[in-house]
Amino acid sequence: MSLRTSREILVTPGPTMIPHEVLGAMHRPTVDLYSEALHEVTLSCLADLRSIFRTAGDMYVYAANGHGAWEGALSNVLSRGDTVLVLESGQFAKGWGEMARMLGVSVETLPGDWRRAVNPDQVRAKLKADKEHKIKAILVVQVDTASGVCNDIAAIRDAIDAASHPALLMVDVIASLAAIPFEMDAWRVDVAVGAAQKALMTTPGLAFVAANARAKAANRKAGLRTLYWDWQFRDGEEHYKKYCGTCPEHLLFGLRKALDMIKAEGLDAVHHRHRLLAEATRRAVAVWAQGGALSLNAAEPCERSDSVTVIRLEEKHAERLMDFCRNVCGVVLGVNIGELSGQGFRIGHMGDITAATILGTLGVIETALASLSLPHGKGGVSAAIAYLAQATAPASSAGTRGPRMAKKKAEAPVGA
Repeated sequence: MSLRTSREILVTPGPTMIPHEVLGAMHRPTVDLYSEALHEVTLSCLADLRSIFRTAGDMYVYAANGHGAWEGALSNVLSRGDTVLVLESGQFAKGWGEMARMLGVSVETLPGDWRRAVNPDQVRAKLKADKEHKIKAILVVQVDTASGVCNDIAAIRDAIDAASHPALLMVDVIASLAAIPFEMDAWRVDVAVGAAQKALMTTPGLAFVAANARAKAANRKAGLRTLYWDWQFRDGEEHYKKYCGTCPEHLLFGLRKALDMIKAEGLDAVHHRHRLLAEATRRAVAVWAQGGALSLNAAEPCERSDSVTVIRLEEKHAERLMDFCRNVCGVVLGVNIGELSGQGFRIGHMGDITAATILGTLGVIETALASLSLPHGKGGVSAAIAYLAQATAPASSAGTRGPRMAKKKAEAPVGA
C-alpha cells in the first residue's frame, strides 16, 4: 500500500530541497558572458556571502562541490611537505585531511569520538607540544553531517591562542552556513569553506572559500597553487577571472535568488527557525528513545547540531524504517555513513525547511515505528508539537514570565 505521490519530501542533510523561487530563477535564457549585468550578479553574491560568513575578508566562488572548496582552500595556503592537524568529530574533517595527504601534505590527527565535539583542551595541549610550530594549519568542521555533532569554533580559537600557536584555523561550514551562527572575523577564522546545496538552498555545484589577511599572506608563498583554484588569478579585475573561465550562470542566478530569500527573512530569523525545528526534532526522538531501540548519536545536548540530527538504530530495523518512509509515505531520510553506516538514519533540517515539513516528517517516522512494530516511546510527535507551541506562543500566553523568559524556557534542550 502507498500513501505517497510522485513528489518526494527530501529531508536528507544535503542536497536539500530547492525552493520553487530558486528553481524559477534558474529557468531563464543564457546571457552574454561579458555583460555588465552578469558581473553585477557576481559582485552582489560575493557581498552577500561575506555577510553570511560574517567576514570582511575575500570571497571566492568555484564551480565545484564542497570537496572542491576543500582543495581550493588547501592549495592556496599550503606547500608540499607542510603539516596540518585534523580535529576529528566524525567523517568530514578526516576526509579533508585525506585530501591534504594526496596533495603531498603531512597529516596529523587529534582523535575524536563520533558522539562528542572536539575538546578544546586537547587542542591546546597538542599545539603546546608542537614546539617547532610544524603544524601550519588546523582543519575542523563546524557541523559534521555524519555524526550530527556541532563544534565550538570560538572555543577552539581560544585554545589555539592559549597555546600561542601560529597555525591557520581552517573551518568547514558546509553543513552549518546559514543554518547556525558562524562568525568568521569575530572568531578569527583564517579560512572558511562552504557550499550551495545545504542551508543556502541552491542546487549542488557552487563552492565558496573565504580568506582573511593571514590566509592571503600564506597564499603568496604557497607551493600547491594551481591556476583554477588560485586566489591571485581570481583577484583579477576581469569578470571571467573570478571563475577562471566561464561563469556558471544559471547556478549563480539560483544562488542570487536564495540569498535574496535569506535577506528577506533575516539571517537571525533563519538561525532561530533552524534552532526551533532542530529542537522539535530532538524532542520527538527523545520520546521514541524511551522504547530502547533508537537514540541520538550526539551524546551531549549542547553539542547537537541544529542542521542535522543523526539517529542510531539497529541495522535490521533501520533499512525497514527508511524503506517504509520512502516507499509508503514519500519521505526520504538520510542514510548514516562512515562508522555509523547502516546503523540508523539522519534527518536533515536545514535550508528550505518549515514546521510543516518537520512535523510531517516526524509523523511519518512515528507511523513507520508503529506500523513496523519497532520498540519506541509513544508520543514523539506530540512532544515536538508541544515544544513548538510553547516556543511560538504570543507573549500574552506566556503568563507573568514574559516573552523573553518564555522563549528561553522553550528552547532548553533535552536529552535522549
